[in-house]
Amino acid sequence: MAVSSLPKPSTTAINYLSPKYPSRFSTKNPTFINFSTFHSVFQSKWRNQLGFDCVRVAGDRRGSAVVRCTAEGIERSIPFGRRSIGSTAEDRAAAVGGVVFGLPERFKVVALTAFVMCLCNADRVVMSVAIVPLAAKYGWSSSFLGIVQSSFLWGYIFSSVVGGALVDRYGGKRVMAWGVALWSLATLLTPMAANHSTTSLLAIRAFFGLAEGVALPSMSTLLSRWFPGHERASAVGMSMAGFHLGNVVGLLLTPIMLSSIGVTGPFLLFSSLGLVWLMSWIPGVANNPRDSQNISTSELRLIEAGKVDSTRHNATHLPLSRLLSKLPTWAIIFANMTNNWGYFVLLSWMPVYFKTVFNVNLKQAAWFSAIPWGTMAVSGYFAGTTSDALIKSGYPVTLVRKIMQSIGFIGPGLGLLCLNFATTPTVAAVLMTVALSLSSFSQAGFLLNMQDIAPQHAGFLHGISNSAGTLAAIVSTIGTGYFVEWLGSFQAFLTVTAMVYFMAAIFWNLFATGEQVF
Repeated sequence: MAVSSLPKPSTTAINYLSPKYPSRFSTKNPTFINFSTFHSVFQSKWRNQLGFDCVRVAGDRRGSAVVRCTAEGIERSIPFGRRSIGSTAEDRAAAVGGVVFGLPERFKVVALTAFVMCLCNADRVVMSVAIVPLAAKYGWSSSFLGIVQSSFLWGYIFSSVVGGALVDRYGGKRVMAWGVALWSLATLLTPMAANHSTTSLLAIRAFFGLAEGVALPSMSTLLSRWFPGHERASAVGMSMAGFHLGNVVGLLLTPIMLSSIGVTGPFLLFSSLGLVWLMSWIPGVANNPRDSQNISTSELRLIEAGKVDSTRHNATHLPLSRLLSKLPTWAIIFANMTNNWGYFVLLSWMPVYFKTVFNVNLKQAAWFSAIPWGTMAVSGYFAGTTSDALIKSGYPVTLVRKIMQSIGFIGPGLGLLCLNFATTPTVAAVLMTVALSLSSFSQAGFLLNMQDIAPQHAGFLHGISNSAGTLAAIVSTIGTGYFVEWLGSFQAFLTVTAMVYFMAAIFWNLFATGEQVF
């Protein structure tokens, strides 16, 4: 309720700040205050004592007024007399009375984003585990296993560019919501498709990939709008930590549910979680902090002061020819290709690797495969916070991006070379843990660099680079199957992957930049 709509008292204005009224605002029968007189005294007093402005913004049903201060996330509820409850977010929050400490709205956004990224990867990895009993049931060869594993990427490659363009136009909230709804449906239908025919399975997995292709562009664009530049790497690190924890959740829960419920169990669980998440996402998140009904003025001011304004729509569409004419674009594209090449080899083949090379059972293979992804979540968040700290302390963005990406490529390359000499599953798990933990530094490298060089077209650039990365993932996933069938071991392909990492690191350091190009 606006201040002007309060009923005007018929009595003389009372100054509750005078010594005559030592109880201040806690009278048994509160009297209405002449707010025009009171406001200047109150605001001045709080400004002088606390060092920042405090203003009355709303009231509650008990006759309190919420005083919001420029110190972020703090609200105080102070009785000013009986009044009806208002309809704003502040009114509803104040209805509980007392002192209200509000969680910054951007933290709620990143928490929901991290959860859905966890679900995104958990839905993917279910098939990496379920494919072992399915292959035994249907007699699939190693080469055909690679085809089934890669079928997810067939749809993924087509939706990345379109999804990125849709995100630039409609924002991350709406596109992410549609993506989750569709991939949850595809997850639910996967076991039924497998029972029907191999063709149906490949088709539903391709549809699943088509829906999931919008997840990363949506995440990247949404967080760039909700977080200032010096917090963006941490926000992406937190969301990607959820993404990697999805591997852990999927790898650990799937074998348990397969043995207790059957093949349909894990697919039913994760599809249901997607629908539950949608019920919180749709009413609780806005594309842009300016459109949020729950954000405080101080938080909005903090966000807008700390970033380039990438929220306004650019009427001029960036031509693909111009985008591809710059070497920093190709640095991002090659980095994405390399990252996906190694990532999907390990994601798709780790359970099969441990079962084939070290002859461990499915549950043990899941545990050995899950540990590296858990540490990757932690190291990715560490990379993000370290990157933010370096930039905040004055290091050039270009230098920080190059350092982080170099660690993200050279580290896993060395880890995969050493993996060729592992003789026990424990040693192999340690080396994979090192490789994946260091590869997560790429999140503070090329993944953030898209917003650096093209803040107005980051979704489109993300789509282009992600499509190229998906093509590389298809080649590596299928290629691993053929290499294993041809040579009888994983070692040769691990060496090839390590060499790809080293070459990409050189190209990145030569041509990447943290400056805006488009």
